[in-house]
Amino acid sequence: MNFLNEITSRYPQAISFAPGRPYDGFFDTSQIFQHIQRYLDHLADNGNSPEEIRDAMFQYGPTAGRIRALIAESLRRDEGIDVAPESIVVTVGCQEAMLLAVRALIADRDDVLLVASPCYVGITGVARLLDVELVPVEEQEDGLRCADLEQAILAQHARGRRPRAFYVVPDHSNPSGTTMPLRTRHELLELADRHDILVLEDSPYRLVGGGQRLPTLKALDRRRRVVHLGSFSKSLFPGARLGFAVADQPVTDTADRIGLLADELAKIKSMVTVNTSPLSQAAVAGMLLAGGGQAAGLNNETSAFYQEAMRSTLRHLERRFPPAVREALHVRWNEPSGGFFLTVRVPFRADNEALARSAQDFGVIWTPMSYFYPQGGGDFSIRLSTSYLTQKDIGEGVERLGDYIEHEARSVQGSDRTENG
Repeated sequence: MNFLNEITSRYPQAISFAPGRPYDGFFDTSQIFQHIQRYLDHLADNGNSPEEIRDAMFQYGPTAGRIRALIAESLRRDEGIDVAPESIVVTVGCQEAMLLAVRALIADRDDVLLVASPCYVGITGVARLLDVELVPVEEQEDGLRCADLEQAILAQHARGRRPRAFYVVPDHSNPSGTTMPLRTRHELLELADRHDILVLEDSPYRLVGGGQRLPTLKALDRRRRVVHLGSFSKSLFPGARLGFAVADQPVTDTADRIGLLADELAKIKSMVTVNTSPLSQAAVAGMLLAGGGQAAGLNNETSAFYQEAMRSTLRHLERRFPPAVREALHVRWNEPSGGFFLTVRVPFRADNEALARSAQDFGVIWTPMSYFYPQGGGDFSIRLSTSYLTQKDIGEGVERLGDYIEHEARSVQGSDRTENG
């Protein structure tokens, strides 16, 4: 990822399909103060004294977070996830939620973490940082197949390993853009219960994804098999760096006291970040209050923007690569219903050298999919992020990308003819 940042800074005029970040056009700095003031008014309206309000804003605050009740209410309204506030831990972005969950669940050298592959690099980084063995379960072009996951679980048992959890992004996945069908969601929950593993459900794109919103795994969870990892970065306020974990699984501590997994996450958090910024919590809380306790309604405009950006990218790809050209070049792509990402299969090795040529000679940047395969793969695929670009940039960017792909394809074909000559 450092190389990707270097390429972006080296070629600032290039159109970049690389950053998976929200579009800047929806942000207004004056709103920050309005959000915080709304939360302060909320505290006052609920009987907090000026001293208590001052403490809420200036002091460290509880490790598990101050706004758990508001997050629980938004989950109930937006997602049909009905959990007690005590089962929620507010984190410094979803990245910390991942770290806490993996650290709590992977306690023994024989424990392993399963991940859908390709996968978000954040979970790979967490596994490396904590020295956790990570076992990829490769998705097919249409997404995860539970039979493949079950085979991986059985193979780990045969090695004397204990699969503890499975990490997956069910909705508009980063990097592939796939969305897990409802039937597969039910199959995954049944499989998790049968094999006694937990599912780490990472869900940052749902409220901005567009298309039909299927129920989260956590909303379908009847046996507390799912630890739901959430974030407000894509939906409300990326700069707040506010995420959360829903961990309502009962656990027994060393003194035989029964508590919640959330309590264990909070204990670990107290040794990592101590607490989550009260200012960030106040800003997000104010936004949730503005939405009547929901985040979904605040994202209608942004969701429509991202969905149109995805549709526009797909339309431009279709025009730039009509069926005959696609077949001749061996180019294809998936068609996500929304979200930020899609995957394009290309006829050349899409590595760092190819990316550098693309940026320098054609003025277009993308992300090699090989970055997202923990044990190798994705060498002939690229990820396009559609979230950060205007319609004009999307059109021009796809044209440049098309020119580049055709150039690389001719080079590959020429090399093949030379070798066979």
